[in-house]
Amino acid sequence: MTTREGFRCAALVIALAASAFGYERLQGPTELLFHDPERSFKGYTLFGVGGRTVLIDMEGRVVHTWPIGTNPHLLDDGRVLDATRDDPSGFPGLREVDWEGKTVWEYTEKRPDYTPHHDWVRLFNKSLNAPTTLYIANRAISHEQAIAAGADPRKGPYEGGQMDAIVEVDGQGRVVWEWWFFDHVVQDVDPAKPHHVGVGKSIADYPGRINLNLPGRPLKRDWLHCNSLDYNPESGHLVINSVQGELYVIDHDGTFVAGDPAAGIAKAAGPAGDFLYRFGDPARYARGDPPRVLENWDNATSGHKQMGGSHDAHWIRPGLPGAGHLMVFNNGQYLFQRTPHSSILEINPRLDAEGRDTGRYVNPPDAGYRRVTYDKDTHNPPRQVSRHIVWSYAAVNSHGFFSHIGSSAQRLPNGNTFICSDTEGHLFEVTAEGRLVWEYLNPVTRDGVVKQLGDVLPMTNSLFRAMRIAPNHPALAGRDLSPKGTLTERAAQGIDPVRRQRPAGERPPGGGKGDRKGNRAESPEQ
Repeated sequence: MTTREGFRCAALVIALAASAFGYERLQGPTELLFHDPERSFKGYTLFGVGGRTVLIDMEGRVVHTWPIGTNPHLLDDGRVLDATRDDPSGFPGLREVDWEGKTVWEYTEKRPDYTPHHDWVRLFNKSLNAPTTLYIANRAISHEQAIAAGADPRKGPYEGGQMDAIVEVDGQGRVVWEWWFFDHVVQDVDPAKPHHVGVGKSIADYPGRINLNLPGRPLKRDWLHCNSLDYNPESGHLVINSVQGELYVIDHDGTFVAGDPAAGIAKAAGPAGDFLYRFGDPARYARGDPPRVLENWDNATSGHKQMGGSHDAHWIRPGLPGAGHLMVFNNGQYLFQRTPHSSILEINPRLDAEGRDTGRYVNPPDAGYRRVTYDKDTHNPPRQVSRHIVWSYAAVNSHGFFSHIGSSAQRLPNGNTFICSDTEGHLFEVTAEGRLVWEYLNPVTRDGVVKQLGDVLPMTNSLFRAMRIAPNHPALAGRDLSPKGTLTERAAQGIDPVRRQRPAGERPPGGGKGDRKGNRAESPEQ
């Protein structure tokens, strides 16, 4: 084990045991709740709320807004790339606005079998020497296609089935590359059908593919519900995660063919496009135990499952502590914990069972697990924690930090981690030891912009994702960043008002896939 990894594993224990010392009732005043200027990372916080993207300073004062705000991505030139409709679970396409709010680029997915949703990324494609845009889209699968691929006929019908694809378009909106989960399935039901495991083999021999016949979860609409996408320019790899509790790494650059999209798509559909790494639930490829209730119903176990739902899987950027590792928000559902906790996981996918960095991806079951025991007052059973997890944060009191959907996490230059807990609109920053140094509560609710938040339903003031922007970010160079009042002050003055959050039962403009019970749909995990 290296010195660095030894330190980070020690940090894992500390952070799991540390409290956020946060505003754990999440009732009372909104906006800035706490700020430790000496320990926090000074910058600006970006989030989308009420149809606008908002940039606030460390005191919670607005310094800029853009007239778009679902899951905003700030680009280096000060533009914001976002969905064309205020509903991350399904929208027609993407829109890019400049600093002044003028639309400078727009893309619509016109193929009827594709539904863009949740996340996208702008990258510089080295093969094309030009920027391109990647996005997640649910792609339709017919019953006949599913059966032909080896889906179990006894578990059908499969009409309405979907699996996620990753689509890449250039500046003119032309598809230049595509990757689809359906091209990377495996099955052990019908030896006469494609994708069969083969004689003497099993699902466990194919960690690079997904089981088409997952026990208890037959193919259906929004089957994987992927919700985050990130590109690593150093390796040329992509990471995409599923709400089912897994993340997957695939090769983008090695399957891209410049000037011949069809050839690149074909290459991505073959063995070169199989998963290079997957993390979260080895039982899904028969290499671990699933969560289950034991024979004594007073006991349960999360098995070897590491994530119960997840969001915002991404690589920690070069130059930051933990660079090259993966970070993900673990929502913490479906793990058979009596007091469920959300947590932030930092993952080194290259560690072997001895804790050595091999420089290559290691299948997590091969690296092994450590047994973690919780305080008896939580009534949670011990867990098997992957040795690939080198740092984690969870509040002692789950009431202060639990979001069953959405959310994000971000490593900062000073080693702190910035967290967005979606369902409570709760933004906060913690040190590597788990100490709270900055905290903010979203004031934009279903009832408007409020200074005080009472005992309300989850998602009343939700925030899907947020980012801390460094003062030296290229997008901010030469900009007017003078404070212009807090959101509540501006709302009281009628300045640049944001829309209220949609109440339960209200669908987004133009329809969409939003759940009738809330702002948006999130597939429950099976």
